[in-house]
Amino acid sequence: MTATIHSLGGKAAPSLDAMIHLVSSDLNRVNAVILERMQSEVVLIPELAGHLIAGGGKRMRPMLTLACARLLDYGGDRHHKLAAAVEFIHTATLLHDDVVDGSGLRRGKRTANIIWGNPASVLVGDFLFSRSFELMVEDGSLKVLRILSRASSIIAEGEVDQLTAQRRVETREDHYLAIINAKTAALFAAACRIAAVVAERDEAVEEALDSYGRNLGIAFQLIDDAIDYASDAETMGKGVGDDFRDGKVTLPVILAHARGNADDRLFWKEAMQGSRVSDADLAHAISLLHGTGALDDTLERARHYGQRAIDALGPFPGGAAKSALIEAVEFAISRAY
Repeated sequence: MTATIHSLGGKAAPSLDAMIHLVSSDLNRVNAVILERMQSEVVLIPELAGHLIAGGGKRMRPMLTLACARLLDYGGDRHHKLAAAVEFIHTATLLHDDVVDGSGLRRGKRTANIIWGNPASVLVGDFLFSRSFELMVEDGSLKVLRILSRASSIIAEGEVDQLTAQRRVETREDHYLAIINAKTAALFAAACRIAAVVAERDEAVEEALDSYGRNLGIAFQLIDDAIDYASDAETMGKGVGDDFRDGKVTLPVILAHARGNADDRLFWKEAMQGSRVSDADLAHAISLLHGTGALDDTLERARHYGQRAIDALGPFPGGAAKSALIEAVEFAISRAY
């Protein structure tokens, strides 16, 4: 029977606890690799990298590599270095993103670029990218190298695409979905897919795990988009309305703009261009998002992609690994409630 995403009424809130328990011993090995490979005689590098890597992140992407390996009953240890490579790619993109966005907070802590400056953050991000490729080369699989290097280039393309769409309120929904498929979902997909490669499974298994990760990544990003307007700094680890004030045209804004009247569309245009960013303007934006159903529909789309992720696991036998992967989807969705 196909698993489904249920409402949270009467149920304990989903969490990553099952996945963390499933992969705890493997994750310790991954963390050891991360700690070893972020070292450098240049003191600033481990200091700055450690600020972000030890900053409370969930390690969701490397855990997906480890959990998918468990799903496939992989008994080797190649996935430890590769999961570390995945985390380095993710961390490098965060360092670069914070510079591009001018962010001041991440996970409730000051960002590296605020503490050490933009040049150091960019260069340490480059160092972590290089470390990730060293780990891929050490693994020795050209297929793994192709998957992760391709994901890295797609992420960069997605970030540039988002930058060019910034403040363009006329951005279409399909264009925006293409952006988040690249900048967020590509690494989720690659993190899952490489487990099938190291476990020497066929293309169908690779595609199934790729689909799981990709759809989970899209759902994850859509939830982030929604809760930027419906949460607070303590919950999100960043200021509420940061996307609004940065002129980031996310799906809730795209939907609200398309459904609004002429005055609403003028407001969104001015807001995204930076001339309507007061607390009162944010409150008005949130009112429009609720009034047009844009937030509700963003959450509904996230549930749709979450269900597609769960459906992709259909061919795999039940067990602790499959259950943990399903609950990871439910956790991603539940963050909005």
